[in-house]
Amino acid sequence: MVFSSPVFLFVFLPVTYLGYRLLPGLPLRNAWLTLASLVFFSFGQLPYLALLLLSVLLNYLFGLWLQSGEPHRRLAAGLAVTANLLLLGIFKYTDFLIGTVNSLTGAGLALTGIVLPIGISFYTFQGLSYVIDVYRHPEQGTRNPGRLLLYISFFPQLIAGPIVIYHDVAHQIQDRSLTPELTLSGLRRFITGFGKKMLLANTAGAVADAVFALTAAELDFRLAWLGAVCYTLQIYFDFSGYSDMAIGLGRLFGFRFLENFDLPYSARSIKEFWRRWHISLSSWFRDYLYIPLGGSRKGQARTSLNKFIVFFATGLWHGANWTFVLWGLWHGLFSTLEGVGAIPRRLRESWLGHVYTMLVVILGFTLFRADTLADAGVMFAAMFTGFSPEPAHTLALIALLDAKTAFLLLLGVLFALGIPQWAWRQLQARSLPQAAQEGAAALGYSVLFGVSVLTLAGAPSTPSSTSSFKGGAA
Repeated sequence: MVFSSPVFLFVFLPVTYLGYRLLPGLPLRNAWLTLASLVFFSFGQLPYLALLLLSVLLNYLFGLWLQSGEPHRRLAAGLAVTANLLLLGIFKYTDFLIGTVNSLTGAGLALTGIVLPIGISFYTFQGLSYVIDVYRHPEQGTRNPGRLLLYISFFPQLIAGPIVIYHDVAHQIQDRSLTPELTLSGLRRFITGFGKKMLLANTAGAVADAVFALTAAELDFRLAWLGAVCYTLQIYFDFSGYSDMAIGLGRLFGFRFLENFDLPYSARSIKEFWRRWHISLSSWFRDYLYIPLGGSRKGQARTSLNKFIVFFATGLWHGANWTFVLWGLWHGLFSTLEGVGAIPRRLRESWLGHVYTMLVVILGFTLFRADTLADAGVMFAAMFTGFSPEPAHTLALIALLDAKTAFLLLLGVLFALGIPQWAWRQLQARSLPQAAQEGAAALGYSVLFGVSVLTLAGAPSTPSSTSSFKGGAA
C-alpha cells in the first residue's frame, strides 16, 4: 500500500484516523496506531511481517541488555549492530554478492531470488540508531516493547522514511496532543506531497522512463539531457513528496517529524546539497558512521577516506547494484575535492557554483537511474557526443513534450528551485490580510487535492516512492 493509492486515501487513512480520534487515552490510541501500522505493512508483504517483528524484538532485547548496567555492554552493542546488518545483508544483498562473484569468476552460482522486503533499509537503520544510542546513553532506552514497536512500525515513515531517531520522538509517544492548527498543517503538508507525487513526479517520471528505454540509435543529446533532467526532477518530487506526506500524516496523529528536504537543487556545492537532500539519511550517516570513523579530526587524508567510506555506504544503502555504489562514490569524489580546496570556494559562492552542483547531481542521477553501467554509458555518450540529431529524434522530442507535459515540467523546475515559495513569502510579507491569506490557501489546497485525485483516477497504476529507486530505497 502506498500513500498515493485509492485504498489508502479513501479507506485505510479515514478508518485509522477516525478510530484514533474515537479512542480514549493515549495507550489505546498508540495500540490502535500500532495495529494499523502492521496492517499497512502486511497489505503489501504479509510474509515479511514476521521479519519486521523479529527486527523489533531483537532490538528490544538488545536494548534491555544495554540498559541493564551489566558488563559486556560493548559486546551487546557489537552483536546488536551485527544482527541488524546481517538481516539487511541477507535479504537485500545476497543476490548482489552472488551476481558479483559470478561476474568476476564465471562461477555460475544460482541466485536465491529473495524478494526485497518493503522498508527494510529504513526500519533497520531505525533499529540500529536505537541500540547505538542506548549503548551511548542507557537512559534513552525503553522497557516498554509497545513503544519500540510503534516507533519502528509507525506507517507514515515505515517504508520510505524519513528516518526517525527514537530519542526525537520518545516523548511524543508517551505524551502528545492534537490541536486544530497541527491538524490543519498536517492536512496541508500531506496534500502538498500528494500533489508533488501525482502531478510533478509522475509527469517527469513518464518522460524519463520513455527516454531511458530508448536505444543508442534512438537517442541524441536533446533527448538524453531531457531524460536526465526529468529523472532528476522525478526523484526529488517523488521522494520529497513522500516525506511531505509522511510529515503531514505524523501531524494528524500528534507527531512532529523533522524535515527531510530543504530545496537541495538550490545548493551551490555538493556539501550544501547533502545538507539539504534526504536530511535524515545524511544525519544518520554523519552521527553513526562518519563521526565514529573519526570525522574530520584526524587529518585531511583520513577525512577524505572517511568521506569515501560514507558515500560508498550511502550508495550501497540505496540499492544492490554497482550503479548505486558508483553514484555514491561520484558524490564522495566531489565532496572530497571541495574539502581539499580543489574546487575553489569563489566558484561555490557564485552562481557558477549552482551550475556546477546541478551538473554533478544530474550526471550522478543519470548513473543512478540506469539499470546497468552499459546503459549509463549509452546515456552519457548521447549527452556529450550526440550532436547530430535526425528528424526521428526531433519527432520523438515533440511527442514527449506536449503542452501539458512541458507546463508541468516547467512548474517542477520552478518549485524545485523554490521560486513560487519565495513569491508567496513576499506576498505574506507585504501585509496581505490574514483572511485573504487563509482563503487563498484553502482554495489552493482544495484545488491541488482535487486535481491530484482526478489525475489518480484517470491514470494507470503509478510507481510508488520506493520504486522510483528501482527498489533500492526499500
